[in-house]
Amino acid sequence: MGKHQKRISVPKSWQISKKSRKWITSTRPGPHSKEQSVPLAVVLRDMLGIVDNRAEAKRVLSEGKVLVDGVVRKDVRLPVGIMDIITIPSDNTSYRVLLDRMGRLSLQKIGGIEEKKLCRIDGKTCIKGGKLQLNLDDGSNVLGSNDYKRKDSIVISIPGKEILKHIEYKEGNLALIVGGSHTGEVGKIAEINTVLSSKKNTVSISGKTDFETIEDYVFVIGEDEPEITMGGELID
Repeated sequence: MGKHQKRISVPKSWQISKKSRKWITSTRPGPHSKEQSVPLAVVLRDMLGIVDNRAEAKRVLSEGKVLVDGVVRKDVRLPVGIMDIITIPSDNTSYRVLLDRMGRLSLQKIGGIEEKKLCRIDGKTCIKGGKLQLNLDDGSNVLGSNDYKRKDSIVISIPGKEILKHIEYKEGNLALIVGGSHTGEVGKIAEINTVLSSKKNTVSISGKTDFETIEDYVFVIGEDEPEITMGGELID
């Protein structure tokens, strides 16, 4: 994969002007898919507007002035995806990456330095010593137990990655939809429908409107109330 790609061909999740210039920085292979992630340089220049060009973004990152999930990141091509926390310590400001109703990656401004993150468990692995490792949606791993199941969500501290809270994937809990025609909507899980075939399981969601979506698009975000702020200020 090259360092640049044509703006006209970027994924629809990128909130950028596609005709202002011909080329743009591409994402490096990493924890998020290309379709649902954006390079850190593009976040700083096109979404936050705190730098004017790639060279400035590279200098700011090399000076350690930007954190992603509590860790200093210096790669302009680092893929940043949903639920990642971008922190600018000098401004005492953090931003959470979310999806808007059009499936575009947006930044939600958070006051102060955010010290926790919501993650979905995408898999479990037994590692050396018989320990159980939870594989999270952002590509990271934490140690857990059989109390945690695939599709559950956990709140972890950043950067320490200590589990602070466990939210089960079950009927009655709140979910954010991260794919399909209902992307960005929040509702309660009304019913989980297990399909005994090669087709994907489906989930019935109740909210402002009732709808059904596939299991892969459901991200549990809380029980009675969301564990993250929803509906806050979005940076366009």
